[in-house]
Amino acid sequence: MFADTTGKPYRPGRHRLTSEVTLAPSELGACAFALDDVTIGIGFHWERKERQAFRGAVRLVKREAGLTVINDVPLEEYVASVISSEMSASCPLELLKAHAVISRSWLWFPKVSAARSAGGQREGLDSHEILRWYGREAHPDFDVCADDHCQRYQGITKAFSPAAAEAVRATAGAFLRYHGAVCDARFSKCCGGITERYATAWEDEFVPYLEPVYDGPAQSCAYSPETWIRSTPPAYCNTDDSELLSRVLPGFDQETRDFYRWRVAYTPEELAELIRSRLALDLGPVRDLQALARGPSGRIRRLKITGERDYVIIGKELEIRRALSRTHLYSSAFVVDQESGRFVLTGAGWGHGVGLCQIGAAVMANAGKTYSEILQHYYPGTTSSV
Repeated sequence: MFADTTGKPYRPGRHRLTSEVTLAPSELGACAFALDDVTIGIGFHWERKERQAFRGAVRLVKREAGLTVINDVPLEEYVASVISSEMSASCPLELLKAHAVISRSWLWFPKVSAARSAGGQREGLDSHEILRWYGREAHPDFDVCADDHCQRYQGITKAFSPAAAEAVRATAGAFLRYHGAVCDARFSKCCGGITERYATAWEDEFVPYLEPVYDGPAQSCAYSPETWIRSTPPAYCNTDDSELLSRVLPGFDQETRDFYRWRVAYTPEELAELIRSRLALDLGPVRDLQALARGPSGRIRRLKITGERDYVIIGKELEIRRALSRTHLYSSAFVVDQESGRFVLTGAGWGHGVGLCQIGAAVMANAGKTYSEILQHYYPGTTSSV
């Protein structure tokens, strides 16, 4: 049974909705609630609606745009859901442990540190350059949203497993730390073989534990970004192990199998329409795409787009992905060729590539690596402790 904020049992029809109503169970786990048509993957190629179920209290907040539904849950209950939603509750135990630590840390980081900007735009640019980044956008009514913008949180919709529960118990209260401070533990689906540095995707700040790492056993890795993207070098995340992928990826993520290397093609007119609709700029049919600056993984952070009428320079990583797709490109790590009147983009990886590579970490765990070894690999110099 739910109770309202006065502690009285809630019965439909007995309360008038004001600006906010909270319905709280008498004890956690005693009951659950469900929401229909919850949109997940907002703006991405896997966007869809789901019916989702949740435990804990529910707050209904009245705003001009409509009702906001907020689920209040304890930290460890939240972490158990995230690690079962971001990947899958059937993942290897050591991956679930690693993800529990970083998901807890990512949530807690702005509470204990001077939070980095929620996003921004470089000042002093001329009218031909757009340089934006998107970060930890403040949510006025709640700590974090439930979608990929923050961390996937799908309540109890994705069945918890004994391994997921054990991962949370085994790491309870543990945070990823660098010199004692809680880390901003970023992660993405597939780095493409080399993780990216923080400043390629967000503000120009050096974060020592978010620097490029070769996603494989320690070895020298000499490469040029374009050569790297055009090849398929060995890496933890370079896997086509169908059995493993079916265990570690949620059902809708399994629809994307070209995550390590991918290709898309556009006509000059199609690109012009994308730029017009995404950036409100009329460049005319596109004549050239030129990478002006790349990060260590090959991800472009400044891209020049030249059309028949004008040109524009855009960045950073996510702004480029948004501008060149009706949803988002898998990543901004791509090279461009012109073939038969079309622009062919050959790309690497899925996501911004900073921090832990989820698919690479899954392969490491499946090969017997411990969660501490996984965290040390992707976040050099860090420790995991309470």
